Amino acid sequence: MVGSLAKHLALAKPGAAKVASHHSRPVTLGLGHFYANPLHDALAGARLVRKNNRMMQHGGRFRWGRAWLGLGLGLLLAGCQTVESTVDRTVDAVTGRSNIPFGTPGHVSGFLGGVAADEPRAAIVARDILSGGGSAVDAAVAGAFTMAVTLPSRAGLGGGGACVALDAQRGLARAIIFPAGARTEIPAGTDRPAALPAMARGLFALHLNAGRFRIEDLIRPAEDLARLGTEISRTLANDLAVVAGPLLQDPSARQVFARPGGGVLRLDDRIIQPDLSATLAQLRAAPLGIGDLYQGNLAERLVEGSMMSGGGLTEAELRTTRVRVGGPARSAQGADLVLLSTEASPGMAGALQAAMAGQAPTDGAAGAGAGASLVTLDREGNAVSCAFSMNNLFGTGRIVPGTGILLAAAPGIGQVQAAPLPVAILARPDLRRFRAAASGSGGSAALAATAMPLAAVQRRGGPADPYAGVPAPGRGVLISCAGLVPTNGPACIGAADPRGGGVALGSFGR
Repeated sequence: MVGSLAKHLALAKPGAAKVASHHSRPVTLGLGHFYANPLHDALAGARLVRKNNRMMQHGGRFRWGRAWLGLGLGLLLAGCQTVESTVDRTVDAVTGRSNIPFGTPGHVSGFLGGVAADEPRAAIVARDILSGGGSAVDAAVAGAFTMAVTLPSRAGLGGGGACVALDAQRGLARAIIFPAGARTEIPAGTDRPAALPAMARGLFALHLNAGRFRIEDLIRPAEDLARLGTEISRTLANDLAVVAGPLLQDPSARQVFARPGGGVLRLDDRIIQPDLSATLAQLRAAPLGIGDLYQGNLAERLVEGSMMSGGGLTEAELRTTRVRVGGPARSAQGADLVLLSTEASPGMAGALQAAMAGQAPTDGAAGAGAGASLVTLDREGNAVSCAFSMNNLFGTGRIVPGTGILLAAAPGIGQVQAAPLPVAILARPDLRRFRAAASGSGGSAALAATAMPLAAVQRRGGPADPYAGVPAPGRGVLISCAGLVPTNGPACIGAADPRGGGVALGSFGR
């Protein structure tokens, strides 16, 4: 384990969709209790899946093309009541076990959990990981790397985030804090200081001792999407429209985000990022693994390129980029316990108390930076809640030449504030039974977007729309289960704020 840790972290010394469930009877294909908001983005994700099936032709990547094809067909057949299929062959008639190998979507039959995310393609990738037998941690890591490709305005290798992870099988919980870090010194000539890029190191720390897939296999879907291209989602299109002028002033950003005829990419345009794909491939294959970004060849290129881009990163700072891992803060709420990170969002505990009292939480001290959210649940009741940010939309607005890495904005310099990273999981006090997971974004309203839906779950009531009453620009994602997972037969729902562009996907036992 120490060797693996050193390889990837290169640590410095301390300083609901119901899908084919593979039973031997007709299955229902549709959105079930998990629902997508807006539906346009879910269908756009399905179109993307079909178009990207050519990845099946590339050696070693067959299962991803097959997975995305399966999900795309599932969404297209959402209106069908029953579909006779050959899924009988996927389950051994004697043992009842899946004949589909571990790691291939469809390996898990019956209830597999679910995912809710601010970006549809990230949700598709994360759900396929669950379907292949991956844990909630695996799904969160793969979804986060994918979001760095499909929603770079709010999440990326140059940024950071925070996660809370519940290990229901062992009754343990962890908080992993890896914000886009503040700078201690700014080299001369730095006109747009970059934050310390903690995303990759944080995701490795999340995966450590909790993943079932190799982390290299969790990076691959994002790498493929960056190389072959993906369609612009509604959220990314809106973000591009907001910062079009300043963003296109950077030559490297212009190569990625500009339309051939002028202006920025629009909804359903295709974005291709070959440099970012090559960087992800290097993280996957380099001897240092993810550590290469912090003290390897990739680190040298990042430092040199950031100086050219005005970000001013230094080798010493990259080596000392730290991820903090420890126990989450705990807040007793009736018969349940809320796991949260007061370090990532200092006002989260107060927001939760206000929401439990039926009040709309406010936190004027919360940062104003844009962010993105992702929550996952697996069949054993393990869960992850994550929030990511670049501190500004598109961070500094500059891409390091040759790497595809968009630099996050350094907090505490000028008017840039560290974005809030509210993450929370609701469970029984023994930490062996899951009830809900939530995360939010939207500056000072991010805390409300996390706390209010969670409070509604804890009170076992609330509006049909869990985001009714959440103030703008707050957005959130949620997974909650009426039964305790894995103790009872789960009746789970997933929700993505209907005002945003997210989606919730999952499957359920009969």
